[in-house]
Amino acid sequence: MKPLITALVDTYNHEKYIEQALASVLEQGLSPAELEIVVVDDGSTDKTASIVQKFAPRVKLVRKRNGGQASAFNAGFAESRGEIVAILDGDDWWAEGKIAAVAEALEANPEVAAVGHGYYDFHEETKDARVCIPQEQSSVNIATAEATKAALAAWPFLLMGALTMRRRVLEWIMPLPEEMTFMADTAMQVAAMAMGAMVLKEPLFYYRRHAQNLYAIDPENATKLRRRYEMTELVYGRVYRMLIELGAPAESISMLLEGTWMNAKRARLSMVGGSRMDAFRTEMQSFRADFKNPSGAYRLFKYVVVGAATLLLPARRFYQLRNWYAERELGRYRERLVK
Repeated sequence: MKPLITALVDTYNHEKYIEQALASVLEQGLSPAELEIVVVDDGSTDKTASIVQKFAPRVKLVRKRNGGQASAFNAGFAESRGEIVAILDGDDWWAEGKIAAVAEALEANPEVAAVGHGYYDFHEETKDARVCIPQEQSSVNIATAEATKAALAAWPFLLMGALTMRRRVLEWIMPLPEEMTFMADTAMQVAAMAMGAMVLKEPLFYYRRHAQNLYAIDPENATKLRRRYEMTELVYGRVYRMLIELGAPAESISMLLEGTWMNAKRARLSMVGGSRMDAFRTEMQSFRADFKNPSGAYRLFKYVVVGAATLLLPARRFYQLRNWYAERELGRYRERLVK
């Protein structure tokens, strides 16, 4: 008997899309003994739940109060039984043969904990679908700095519609902190890389871009930008600690997370401000991550000039000056004096 696979679908106000998502799961051609389908409705206020109920009893619907992505994943995982779990957002859909391809890859590679793959980047407004595939099939892990560099390149192919995991990956990290109202998939992706994943070249799902995507935010919308920066800080901070507790190499953790984490902190401090000490810690953490063996002169410059500026100036003012400095590429003059 092959292991049972769970299709875990999270959805919120997806009445326009959920039927297509579930049809794509059913069209994988697996029987109920091979594939269970669990849909978590995270408190939708539209017709999503009633549309899902049309698929009963083939589809199990879990309804809950709206709490965000992490709480939906926690609720769905608690109801799942599969030894393999494939995730799908309710506004995306799978290509034909997706489950067969990932199940075959997992069966042929028992050491692999998760599988990702290429995808179609579908724009709802124009109906255009751009194929996004990796250069080659690859194995992904963060055991070394070199492997982590390759993992960063493969990360985009571990989107939720692409990511299929052995149950042990989720048992490793569940329950997720429910403060992760979105971007909770980051924790799953990082756990998959830490335990060892494989990325296939084939495009096997459709990622739908539309106005309600929580992460696809208009750069002119300051409120949503602030929310994204704050959530990135929260999620990356939690995942950073998770990897430390699980014994991942410190250099790999730094390479994998700190660039995005520090940029989010800087963006938030620049936009809404914060304490001088927060700015100081952010700049020093970023410096330690970016420069493993800095010269004494450059170390002095960072601590005396940059560090002093963060402590003397309000955070927003410091980052306004930092952005002004970067936009004019004034670092080239500093490089002549301090290397």
